[in-house]
Amino acid sequence: MTEILSLIRSRGHPSWSQTILNSDRMPWFSTRLGLEAALSYPSPRLLTCHLPRHIFPKSFSHSTAKVIYTLRDPRDVVVSYYYFSKMCSSYEDPTSFDQFLRDFLSGELPHGSWFEHVQGWMEMKDQENFFFITYEELKQDLQGSVRRICQFLGQDLDDAAVSSVVRNASFSAMRENPMCSSVLLPADIMDQTKGQFLRKGICGDWKNHFTVAQSETFNRIYQDRMQGLNMAFPWDRH
Repeated sequence: MTEILSLIRSRGHPSWSQTILNSDRMPWFSTRLGLEAALSYPSPRLLTCHLPRHIFPKSFSHSTAKVIYTLRDPRDVVVSYYYFSKMCSSYEDPTSFDQFLRDFLSGELPHGSWFEHVQGWMEMKDQENFFFITYEELKQDLQGSVRRICQFLGQDLDDAAVSSVVRNASFSAMRENPMCSSVLLPADIMDQTKGQFLRKGICGDWKNHFTVAQSETFNRIYQDRMQGLNMAFPWDRH
């Protein structure tokens, strides 16, 4: 999403995305350095975070800022998060996938409970300055998704610009772009010997990691925690 929004902002021209680190284009304002960068940028600016709704800046509730919330099949989130934790030095190295999955389901990992995160943000789903999209939709129809995001942001991009956004925000293009593949980060932040930041980029990789028992446990907890949401996501339909 960082890449998509960067490319939309530059109207499809990839030069900004290919010369400036993604964390500088779209600073993590929940960190001190990210906030300092964000405050120095002229408006309108791109910002990013993993904050749950209940600790998101209160000023947002009466601002004209727009939020794009990207969510993903939580089973794929677990797998991606597991490998990310192995290579990111600020995270504890997982002892095992089974333990990591249990910690995820109980909300004991950094950033808290996935279930609470989604439920909190989905309370905004009918507000006009809130847009949500799933990773699965992006993978299935990136061009259509980009057009919907442009419409939400009031950005009128022509077909050539949209095509450039789609081409440069593809997983293969991002993997080739050192500005978003994390290869430029020092080893004491991201240890490239322990994995790739952009690993597979596919949907359904959880099937290669979950045992039958883990899948059954996950489904039971998922159904219990999500029943009050009354929404169907792409992964619910399979």
